[in-house]
Amino acid sequence: MVIAAGDGAVLLDVAGPLQVFALAAKCAGGYRVRLASPDGRPVHTREGVPLGVDTALDSVTGPVDILLVAGCDPAPDSPALAPLAQAVRRLRERSTVVASVCIGAFVLAEAGLLDGRRATTHWASCQELADRYPQVTVKSDGMYVRDGDVYTAAGVTAGIDLALALVERDRGGALARQVAQWLVVFLQRPAGQSQLSVRGQVRSSRRAALRAVLDAVAAQPHADHSLEAMAGRAALSPRHLSRLFIEVLGTTPGQYVQRIRVEAAQQLLEAGDDPVEVVARQCGFRNVETMRKAFHRIVGMAPTAYRHQSQKGVTHA
Repeated sequence: MVIAAGDGAVLLDVAGPLQVFALAAKCAGGYRVRLASPDGRPVHTREGVPLGVDTALDSVTGPVDILLVAGCDPAPDSPALAPLAQAVRRLRERSTVVASVCIGAFVLAEAGLLDGRRATTHWASCQELADRYPQVTVKSDGMYVRDGDVYTAAGVTAGIDLALALVERDRGGALARQVAQWLVVFLQRPAGQSQLSVRGQVRSSRRAALRAVLDAVAAQPHADHSLEAMAGRAALSPRHLSRLFIEVLGTTPGQYVQRIRVEAAQQLLEAGDDPVEVVARQCGFRNVETMRKAFHRIVGMAPTAYRHQSQKGVTHA
């Protein structure tokens, strides 16, 4: 496999996936990891740490099983963007899988490799990616997105999740778990897991009435949080409260409550062994089916599948 990086690369975007594949190779073989830059010269990372490379991208010969592009400066006038995109576009023809980490998605988009595809990037850059490349369907939530043989991961540490997912795809779950154990990381966060907790995104609201409503939902997800009940707590009309949610949070009251309840259920499913019926009730869902539909919409999998995937992760090396 080849990890492509240019000047301005984010150090962890390179080091995280590289460590996963290097450990996988050490444990079971099957991966030869090469770090390449457009011209074969060392890469000056954003953090100021120089990285030596194995080769120039145009000097890579033979088929490539995985071509992974690390995040780099995505500015339109960045001197690193165009040559990296051109080299990646040429190498794509010999690559089985193409992937990016964080703002490496801008390189794939510049190379035309995301045209007509779904993709993601760091949450702070999703809107810029969508604006600059309207031919790409940008998904602003989730750890990584797969569209055919093209994978794009969210910010920074999500590159580790993506790399573990690719190891599991190539060599099976046992090896992926072994690598995760050595790295002392969660096996891999589900692809659909939110990049940002909805609580962390909204609790800084300065609107006192809205903040009181948000705090009440976060503190007691199981309580009555119908629009009428929330409006009563805020001493606002339901219509006015709905407008506030859209204006400040970009979501409806009902969608916010559902996201909070799903996050609460995720924590219970990860940490405990209560039946899903009990979890659903504790988090305010009417029944298991309601929770299941919410999980599929927000997380991308059923609650039981989420529990299985989260609990096969490792907490101790």
